[in-house]
Amino acid sequence: MNIIDVMKKFTTQKDCIEYLEQIRWDNKPICPYCGNNNTYKLVHDERYRHHCNGCRKSFSVTVGTIFHDTRLPLQKWFLAISLILNAKKGISSCQLARDIQVHQETAWSMGHRIRKAMQQKDAELLKGIVEMDETYIGGKPRKQAKKDDDDFPQNKRGRGTKKQAVIGMIERKGNVKAQLTSNNKLTFKALSELVRKNIDTKQTILFTDEFKAYTRMQTIIAHKQIDHRSCMWSLNGISTNYKTRYCWAIS
Repeated sequence: MNIIDVMKKFTTQKDCIEYLEQIRWDNKPICPYCGNNNTYKLVHDERYRHHCNGCRKSFSVTVGTIFHDTRLPLQKWFLAISLILNAKKGISSCQLARDIQVHQETAWSMGHRIRKAMQQKDAELLKGIVEMDETYIGGKPRKQAKKDDDDFPQNKRGRGTKKQAVIGMIERKGNVKAQLTSNNKLTFKALSELVRKNIDTKQTILFTDEFKAYTRMQTIIAHKQIDHRSCMWSLNGISTNYKTRYCWAIS
């Protein structure tokens, strides 16, 4: 959802509250303190709070979320989330502060909370068709780093690089997970641990490239492998050659 959609859909604080209550409780409030659903709405409370008949506490839909105890309008929070999610190269706290008209310290705190919530530590396991691959991130090497001499050794590419390695796992038309790792940990043992931790091994077909660390992956999960040079896929040791156009279709 872009900022135009946010501004059109959430014009008031009440709109934001009703949206959160819908996606969190399905409009059937549950006390976040004791889990009791015997609650009622405090009609004359302008903060849109509810009262629990079990623990006798009042609460709002923001309790236990990144919006908990905030003094900012939820519209600004929703705009900040939209700006962060849609920023292709990230957004600084200074820019965010200018966009939603708050102090830089406030924008920094908001960004920290939003990015922490995006880590999805308790997210469900990926399943179905999942693709897994590694990439390397970091700045471009300086010109002198390309020289092949003793003072300025040639900058290596691929798995020999000194850039930060990132393992990515994407569910076909679904969620994405990524994990930072070091190049010397790109082993079958390390990668298989990532698979078990993030992927439902019983309900998934895993697609990878021909990197040797993936070759034994069929011992823990249904696994298909592509050889980029010959466009060959293998499933549990049975190889089949496909035409290039089919490889593009399923990659």
